[in-house]
Amino acid sequence: MLAPLLHHPVIGPFAAAVLGAILGSFIAALASRWPQDRSVMTGRSQCDACGVVLRPWQLVPVFSHLALRGRCASCRAPIGPDSLIIELIAAAIGAIALALHPGWTGVAIATFGWLLLPLAWLDLKHFWLPHALTATLVAGGMMTGLTGLGPDWTSRLIGAGAGFGLLGVIAFAYRQCRGREGLGGGDPLLLGAIGLWLGWQMLPLVLMIASGTGLAIALVLQQNGTKLSGATRFPLGTLMAAAAWPVALFYPFA
Repeated sequence: MLAPLLHHPVIGPFAAAVLGAILGSFIAALASRWPQDRSVMTGRSQCDACGVVLRPWQLVPVFSHLALRGRCASCRAPIGPDSLIIELIAAAIGAIALALHPGWTGVAIATFGWLLLPLAWLDLKHFWLPHALTATLVAGGMMTGLTGLGPDWTSRLIGAGAGFGLLGVIAFAYRQCRGREGLGGGDPLLLGAIGLWLGWQMLPLVLMIASGTGLAIALVLQQNGTKLSGATRFPLGTLMAAAAWPVALFYPFA
């Protein structure tokens, strides 16, 4: 009964977009609360400025933010755009995945994107890749492998080991040569999880896209007058996540 809906050219992408927006709202709350050591599972959402508990109609993904013009309904304090951006990205992930890959393949690709999104956002904002979220990504990759979608188990397991090992060796060598950390401890784990989803064959492409994107960003920053040095930090996890999902979208799930 569900399969025909997933293959429908309009219903499938629309439903995935709605689900993505709902998940995006949860991801936004997680990305906001977790760095502050606040639980996303307990406590009601409230305005950060005046503390008023938000009503259900103020929590509708995307639409509430637009209807309120980005301000609290009670105190009119501006609301940051992070939640809206995350909700829109999550909705786009679902819609694009189901539009290009109707059926369960699209669901798997959308799930990959939704699991990557909080990792990418937290690394972008806080240079932090929580192991619990990476473990969830690993679990998702294993479950997808059990369904028979995507690469075979040999490619997946080699990809997991190669991804973790490659960045692990680079991090160790940098630490020995420079006497300080060059990579966060979560980066090797994230690339290993990505390898588990995509297989070892796609890891060079993911790294090439991620490094090329990082280089382009660095050049733009320099052109705008930002001084960069060997101590400048870049969110490698964000770059790898942003590279991995398009790779999944076009290969090897296609």
